[in-house]
Amino acid sequence: MTHRAGRRRSRIVLFLCFAVALCALAPINFAALEPQPDYDTVILNGRVVDPESRLDAIRNIGITNGKIQAISEKSLRGRTSVDASGLVVSPGFIDLHSHGQDQENYRFKAMDGVTTALELEVGTGDADKWYAEREGKALINYGASIGHIPVRIAVMRDPGTFLPSGDAAHKAASDAEIEELKRRIDQGLKQGALGVGFGINYTEAASHWEILEMFRVAAKYRAPCFVHMRYSGLKEPTNSVVALEEVVSATAITGAPLHVVHISSSGLRAAPLLLQMIGEAQARGLDVTTECYPYTATQTNIESAIYDEGWKEALGIDYKDLQWVATGERLTAESFAIYRKTGGAVIGHAIPEEIARLSVASPLTMIASDGLLQKGKGHPRGSGTYARVLGRYVRELKTLTLMDALRKMTLMPAKRLEHIAPMMKNKGRIRVGADADLTIFNAGLVIDKSTFEEPAQYSEGITHVLVGGVFVVKDGKLQTDVNPGRAIRGAR
Repeated sequence: MTHRAGRRRSRIVLFLCFAVALCALAPINFAALEPQPDYDTVILNGRVVDPESRLDAIRNIGITNGKIQAISEKSLRGRTSVDASGLVVSPGFIDLHSHGQDQENYRFKAMDGVTTALELEVGTGDADKWYAEREGKALINYGASIGHIPVRIAVMRDPGTFLPSGDAAHKAASDAEIEELKRRIDQGLKQGALGVGFGINYTEAASHWEILEMFRVAAKYRAPCFVHMRYSGLKEPTNSVVALEEVVSATAITGAPLHVVHISSSGLRAAPLLLQMIGEAQARGLDVTTECYPYTATQTNIESAIYDEGWKEALGIDYKDLQWVATGERLTAESFAIYRKTGGAVIGHAIPEEIARLSVASPLTMIASDGLLQKGKGHPRGSGTYARVLGRYVRELKTLTLMDALRKMTLMPAKRLEHIAPMMKNKGRIRVGADADLTIFNAGLVIDKSTFEEPAQYSEGITHVLVGGVFVVKDGKLQTDVNPGRAIRGAR
């Protein structure tokens, strides 16, 4: 060995000794050398269906800070990963008509794929108080209108709580009372309510002028009016066609947007005529929309004005078609009279199946539940509306396509609210920058399990539900230790 080679070898040995000593002092953290996750959560290999872009393809979704950050054909890395192979990944469902605004109802909504549930028909009489009661406590997103019903109850000192039973139902308002109603509705809109709610069928003594005055207040803010119309069915002259004429004319006169609630249960056999009228109003530039639920029965309070004298002719049903919610029994003339005095919820089997199917299929309708469960009692629409549309009307009956059904559940309701609540522009879509409100389900298995006798049954086939990137349903199980729901409010 030469002298030069020996020195080289010595230097190598010395370097190796130094490296070994350094490793002993500071071991290498090989985990730190691994590529770091790019996202908080990734949804892998799902069939992403987005009604806005019409995307229907296998994609991976990356989520960070509650927002969709990436939609890619390439694999993504996240701190949490969910394999959605064989599942549909949809925008979270948006329910514009959800009376159940408490923890019991939010749980059933989440298990039915709903990420946003809004009380827009009856609404609230105090928007600030209503929102404050739910802040930080909600499993899913929530919101409300300022309601003509609760405001009328307050102004007229009606003993009713949810629906009126005294003067608010049966007394005409004085000029001074109408001014007070207008003031309170204006205040509610300034507080961020999502529109003005009406149940004209429940406030039968409210004059046409009174309703028009409330529309004028809504028009100041271009706030939608969510209306349960004055009459139902086909009986002349107090029928649903006349009722729709009233509110469409109010929209034409004032410019306030109109949303007609539960078109099938208001129209009954006249629903096709009402849908034709709404289509014609839209064609002439009026801002009119509507909704339906996928069931053949109604539900309301038996003591309400809906069951005043003449209800059998108006609804086309008899006592035997009424089902008492508390017991499940069908009514007779005798039991009807008893329950009418005591008050409570009653189901009316009044919607023909062909009307329910036609309404769900119409391109004009959104899907909305009109749901409410109270201690496990109520109507199956409160827990199964969305799974029923996907399971029965898409998969089994092929009444409409999956894309069209999801459009009715996501994009259409989001767009109905975008003007008054700009935050809705980031809901009802799967695109980069949108809120990570997502519903992931098995299209081959999804179905409602609730019945009229046992409505408190979770839907099946809803695998994962995320609200703002947080799992509220994971692997088909409700997550009870999270409350990621946020307020949906109008721009105040």
